[in-house]
Amino acid sequence: GGLIYTRHFSQEHAPLPVNECLRLASTFHSMHAIAGNLTPVGPPTGIETLEADTFRLECYQTPTGIKFLMLAEPRVTALDTVLKQIYSLYSDYVLKNAFYELDMPIQCDLFNQKLDVLVNGK
Repeated sequence: GGLIYTRHFSQEHAPLPVNECLRLASTFHSMHAIAGNLTPVGPPTGIETLEADTFRLECYQTPTGIKFLMLAEPRVTALDTVLKQIYSLYSDYVLKNAFYELDMPIQCDLFNQKLDVLVNGK
């Protein structure tokens, strides 16, 4: 797997460089897998939320194994709901796009437009 989409929405903070996004996603993927193996009961789930003083990182893993990550300020809540809505947009506008190939970077204008509406209300 790899990072197939990254997007910056904050007006207050500078975007992370792409290499930092790759490093963050790779590190979280590894921690998620290790935590999933340590789950004592039930199906392995891995880490869903990572909270710190300066950020909150939320993960939603789809039934097909794709992980959607969102990095936000600690005061932001309900990221799990937003991630599920993003997955719905991904399913509707990326996966149903005849020109999209799995595991390739997402370049879908309609997905970007719908994501803007979801996140920014625009």
